Amino acid sequence: MKVAYVISSHYARTILRDMIIPQLEEERHGAEVVGMFFVFDNTFLLLKNTDIGERLQKLHEKTGMILLACDQCTYERQIENNLITGASIGCFPVLYASLGSVGVDQVITL
Repeated sequence: MKVAYVISSHYARTILRDMIIPQLEEERHGAEVVGMFFVFDNTFLLLKNTDIGERLQKLHEKTGMILLACDQCTYERQIENNLITGASIGCFPVLYASLGSVGVDQVITL
């Protein structure tokens, strides 16, 4: 099953750091994660030179997983030039087009 995550809650950092990322790194997640869309303060998780950002970058390089930061959220936080290279900036139309091209089965909001 192909899944995508919308990373929106305050607890998403913990869920990613302690559950999802380790499972993906160890190839035991149980679903193919084809994309993640980061909104609000969760866009900070895509920053260069951070543990989560660098781990997501490695997963992107290994799997081609889509990493998308909300454009307005990124610009409001003035971090658009500090994201990992695998992260793109966009809004819902970009998300829909990206996920449509990979055939996602489920979208899960965290």
